[in-house]
Amino acid sequence: MPRLLSFAVLLATWWIGSLFAGDAKLPPPPTVLTVMIAEARSGDLFFHLGVTLARVTLAFTLAMSLGAAIGYLMGRVRLADRLGDPWLILLLNLPALVVIVLAYIWAGLTEVAAIAAIAINKLPTAVVTLREGTRALEAALDEMATVFALPRWKKFRHVILPQLSPYIAAAARSGLSLVWKIVLVAELLGRPNGIGFEIGVAFQLFDIPLLLAYSLSFAAVVLLIETLLVQPFEARLSRWRPRAA
Repeated sequence: MPRLLSFAVLLATWWIGSLFAGDAKLPPPPTVLTVMIAEARSGDLFFHLGVTLARVTLAFTLAMSLGAAIGYLMGRVRLADRLGDPWLILLLNLPALVVIVLAYIWAGLTEVAAIAAIAINKLPTAVVTLREGTRALEAALDEMATVFALPRWKKFRHVILPQLSPYIAAAARSGLSLVWKIVLVAELLGRPNGIGFEIGVAFQLFDIPLLLAYSLSFAAVVLLIETLLVQPFEARLSRWRPRAA
């Protein structure tokens, strides 16, 4: 109910704003909806959404896999932490736009360059989160696993992974929100398809209804994934933790 009320307030604010700003600057919801339906019927909307979601999935999976492994290593091995920390600081402070432009210059306007640039921008946040999670592991549980001579895989599965799960969930949540934004920039600058590309076309044509149609469609899909996948995943990973009274 609160979400529906919030959505209704947003629509009302948008409609009132369009009355003051004028259709040329802020078209009303029915105009944008008409464009959205037309793009969906032509198949263009679903095609570009699918391409963007595929890039998000590949880049996110790559960044989370590498980030989790590197973060765990840096949290466990002091030498790895000292060697990797300068690179981590550099990547954390390097603007996403610079990474994307350099990737396109060095690797060309290719799909590999786009996905690599998106993944590199997400990588340091995953590394930092998992490194801090690894540092926070309970030494007593480690000692218990050693005393009971647990095999390495069982120790990781039953002792380490449950403790890291909240950090994995946090890294996934923050990383996904970052990837959603960066993928549009990468598509805008160097890809011939995707939501970012269509937003760029709409900008060049000063077609605000088209721009809003693609932007809001993308936002709706992001909200749907957040509600149906990310939040349940986060709750599942954290279900073992005691709840506050």
